Amino acid sequence: MTVEQLTEEERGSWLRGLTGWSLARDGKAIARSFEFADFSEAFAFMTRVALIAETRDHHPEWSNVYNRVEITLTTHDASGLSLRDVKMARKIDALLG
Repeated sequence: MTVEQLTEEERGSWLRGLTGWSLARDGKAIARSFEFADFSEAFAFMTRVALIAETRDHHPEWSNVYNRVEITLTTHDASGLSLRDVKMARKIDALLG
């Protein structure tokens, strides 16, 4: 199944609906920084994201330093940003609400 990259117009439209996410890598990805009270909270968040990623077969690029988690989403099959990334970002955001 082919995954289509979002057009520039679609990227802008979808990004407006995501809180805290910004375009990265010349519009080929979206990224967001998260900050938690401590390492345990950050790691628990990463664990929940990992479980979602496994069920969706769509894995983030991320890093963690103490209470901070940096996440970048891109779709390698589309060579850029796709609707899969937007949906994953929404799932991640729902963990915080």
